[in-house]
Amino acid sequence: MWPITWAGDGNLYTAAGDNQESPMNFWRVEGHPDKGEWGPPPFVYLVNNLPIDPKTYCQRQHVHPKWGVKPSSLLCVSDRLYFAVELMNFGENPQWRRQQNISSWIITSNDYGKTWNREATPQDFFTGRLASPHFLQFGKNYQGARDEYVYAYFTIGEDGNSYWENADGILLGRVPCNQILQRGQWEFWTGCNCNGVPQWNKQEKYACPVFTYPMMTGENHVSYNPGLKRYIMGNYGFIDRNGAPFPYHQMTSGWNPEQQTSQLTLFEAPEPWGPWALFYQCDDWGNSGGYQPSFPTKWISEDGNSMWMVYSGSLEDYNFTLQKLTLERF
Repeated sequence: MWPITWAGDGNLYTAAGDNQESPMNFWRVEGHPDKGEWGPPPFVYLVNNLPIDPKTYCQRQHVHPKWGVKPSSLLCVSDRLYFAVELMNFGENPQWRRQQNISSWIITSNDYGKTWNREATPQDFFTGRLASPHFLQFGKNYQGARDEYVYAYFTIGEDGNSYWENADGILLGRVPCNQILQRGQWEFWTGCNCNGVPQWNKQEKYACPVFTYPMMTGENHVSYNPGLKRYIMGNYGFIDRNGAPFPYHQMTSGWNPEQQTSQLTLFEAPEPWGPWALFYQCDDWGNSGGYQPSFPTKWISEDGNSMWMVYSGSLEDYNFTLQKLTLERF
């Protein structure tokens, strides 16, 4: 799933689910693809193969007993790593079998992932619609942030749950940078007033979506592109060969590219809450169904017109995959 952040030591750090028969592991990414600064292969180095032990955290009701823990998001602020972890299952409704998130919490590291404080927050720090947070990424060690807040996006379904694929929209939350681990300090976007000023409320029930794409919204990552002064969001959703929504996990026998593919849509906005405008769409993305696109802020050019996208996918794409994007104005 490769959530990724630019840390204070100059490296990128990321996490994967399902990798090497492990539901969770943590990696350091060195070098820059444009500058040829790669280390010896592989350039993605394993730091911690088991930051979260499934034997401890996957023994709850409605959580898959083996694969029920996944990486959600990463953020580095003041040289501390914040790692959002989510608990999930593969859907309890056979008519629409999506990967459902049950709850999420945050663990922290002060040594770039070698050791973790696994009890930095309770395991039910976020639940329901908030069960999968994804931090908004700015520059190195959170430099260049718009204000004193950390922002996070939450993928939601219209039924009040949280889903990894083919959900319906996204909520936005924020918290002061020095209070990330205090649940009561989080507040949520409820809309803008008549003067365009965003409104916030600490009660999640009043939160309104900042983005909607019914049955086609993924667990999306957002990065700020300072050269363009725009927020960039990559979205993914799975479709059948007729273009109708068809969740990845609906195929209980495994991925079948003859019946199913994925759609990539890229959006930009002037503010974290939007409005979001589509600037690219591909209805047959990846060799075997790409998903979870993100744009590491370290790999955005100074003018903003060149970015590297990280993503994963099924079969031969089931890896740390890179693709370069060059933007043109019309």
